[in-house]
Amino acid sequence: MTLLQELNPSQQDAVKATGGPVMVIAGAGSGKTRVLTYRIAYLLQQGVHSARILALTFTNKAANEMKERINSLLRTPHAIPWMGTFHSVFARILRQEAHVLGYDRSYSIYDTDDALSLVKMIMHDLNIAQQQFHPKAILKTISNAKNKLVSPDQLAKNTRSIFEEKAVLIFTEYVKRLKQNNAMDFDDLITLPIRLFEKNPDILDRWQSRFEYILVDEYQDTNHAQYRLLNLLAKKQKNICVVGDDAQSIYAFRGADIRNILDFEHDYPECSIFRLEQNYRSTRKILQAADSVIQNNHQRIPKTLWTENGEGEPVYVDECENEQDEGLRIARLIQDELHKSKRDFNHFVVLYRTNAQSRSIEDGLRRSGIPYTIVGGVEFYKRKEIKDVVAYLRVIINPVDDESLIRIINFPQRRIGDTTIGRLRTISREYGISLADALKKIDEVPRVNRATIKGIHDLASLIEKYRTLFQKQQMSASELARSFIEETGILTLYKQDGSPEAISRWENIQELLSAITEFCAENPDKGLADFLESISLIADVDKWNDTRNTVTLMTLHSAKGLEFPVVIMAGMEDGLFPLHNSHPDDDEIEEERRLCYVGMTRAREKLFMTHTRYRFRFGEGYFPTLSRFVEEIDPDLLIRYEQPAASGRTNGSRSRKERSAFLGTSTNNTGKRKPKKQHKAAPHFSYEDESQDVPQLRTGSLVEHQEFGKGKVLALSGKGDTMKAVVLFDSAGEKSLMLKFANLRIL
Repeated sequence: MTLLQELNPSQQDAVKATGGPVMVIAGAGSGKTRVLTYRIAYLLQQGVHSARILALTFTNKAANEMKERINSLLRTPHAIPWMGTFHSVFARILRQEAHVLGYDRSYSIYDTDDALSLVKMIMHDLNIAQQQFHPKAILKTISNAKNKLVSPDQLAKNTRSIFEEKAVLIFTEYVKRLKQNNAMDFDDLITLPIRLFEKNPDILDRWQSRFEYILVDEYQDTNHAQYRLLNLLAKKQKNICVVGDDAQSIYAFRGADIRNILDFEHDYPECSIFRLEQNYRSTRKILQAADSVIQNNHQRIPKTLWTENGEGEPVYVDECENEQDEGLRIARLIQDELHKSKRDFNHFVVLYRTNAQSRSIEDGLRRSGIPYTIVGGVEFYKRKEIKDVVAYLRVIINPVDDESLIRIINFPQRRIGDTTIGRLRTISREYGISLADALKKIDEVPRVNRATIKGIHDLASLIEKYRTLFQKQQMSASELARSFIEETGILTLYKQDGSPEAISRWENIQELLSAITEFCAENPDKGLADFLESISLIADVDKWNDTRNTVTLMTLHSAKGLEFPVVIMAGMEDGLFPLHNSHPDDDEIEEERRLCYVGMTRAREKLFMTHTRYRFRFGEGYFPTLSRFVEEIDPDLLIRYEQPAASGRTNGSRSRKERSAFLGTSTNNTGKRKPKKQHKAAPHFSYEDESQDVPQLRTGSLVEHQEFGKGKVLALSGKGDTMKAVVLFDSAGEKSLMLKFANLRIL
């Protein structure tokens, strides 16, 4: 009993139940990994040979940590069981059995880039245009089919579009080429063992006998192929133990199927079920708040988490003006906690739903001198797509910035290779001109094909067009940037790709364009060059973030398995989190709710949530509503700090003045920012109250804009804060303006 004395009674029961199928429902912070590790150590201590134990994890890091912990627990040398990720373990099995499937044991494993290159080559050979059918989208279709165990022939029976027809052709050839190359992709490492076992009962029997005990971590994250593979291996001895939490199933976009854990009892009617419900991580109020959210899901295994930890503080919900205010409020909140509770920077994590949200949070932390580290991504201004867009903008502002031009000269693809670039550099040196000017002399370069010449001419014309617009200031900085980037084709490229990574890049570029708009609105006397300078200076001070004592920034998906004393969840708004405005009963909303639960249960001592009254996203401003997940929290567990303009204050809410005292911020006596001085000669249009004694803006009204000058109103739409006007300006042409920000003066 010495080995198990550190476990609570529920954990001990789960560890000792070694016979037959077992499902351990491990709530957040209940010691899931601890139970899995002790169970393996217990089996070894009971005399089970290590070669008869198979333990499957979802990361190599988790497997390595468990191995170290097992050796520490046993205190005597033991051979380590078969332990690792699904892919690593079954690659090891295939090394021994691949010849049965017609592969040499020295087969290659293609990573995603290798697989994508193969898809592109096949598309070229089949004369399928990559501009029309994006290779990444094709590869994703192939991967999804494999994970669902759908063959090319089966997929062909259900095609509903030209894209799917082309995907079937490429899929068929892809499978053939992999075999010819004696290669497997990542998906094959799961699907081929299934084929091996189903077509060769003798081989299946051998491996079923080999693995007397099977243990699976994070079972809620398994996909259909992994589920089938486990059932095949466990069918003979049925000593399978799965550990997981249905409430933390958040990877459906990767193919994870929550039904695997929900239906385990149906698959194994004789199974023993253990619930780990004691939480060792969070305070009572945080746990109760998280539970009040997840209770709204219909697809769930009932459990009641409890803790012996202290009562703790309520969940703080802070309403901000906009995302810039949100970034600054988060920074001030951290500063206040540092002083009040004597915390370190590494006690804090800021969680958000999408990578694009990090930009305003990073800005707020930088301005406040708070060091931070981004986990699961790179800092906003260092991301590839952002650096590409910035390089494009620099090219039209600085004509001799050859390095920026080199970065974007063949992106999106223009068939301009290294050889051609080298020849352009030679022209640049011989004529003493910039690389951009050398583009105009491409006709003088020998042995350059027509497609390349056309690509270079198109790029040169595009740069010249927007350089002229920039110099003549015929467009506002934000309009010029948006129009230019749209015309480069980058946004279209990512949008048509359609993969999660591409959509994330598209969103990040939209966030950058919004940042330019906001910068110009806040600094009317500055332009695009000033914006680029400001972010260059920001990048220069990023080096000091190398210290370990930093605030952590990450997406909610990246936070699973981690914990922090203080958690700040940003962007708690419907449409952003939950990300999609789906029907409340949709599976999509239930997964988003589980993601919220995961975020909340990362907090040990304090949990803060922020949301905005107004947000800029995808280049347009809107007024979001508070996330339904916040509304689902028991009001007795909340303290809400709201803007004075917010109506219907709920139980536990406080004014901005009270909230300022809490966050250590300052406001004027009314809790509002002081208004900017207005032109005294003529009143400005008021969109808030049409009863005011000011001239009314109508179609045909003559107006003046600070940047665009005088013009005439052609049309009006919307009402209140969302009211817009189409104005024909004498010098700047036709513009569509949101009146909340346009600051028009009626003449």
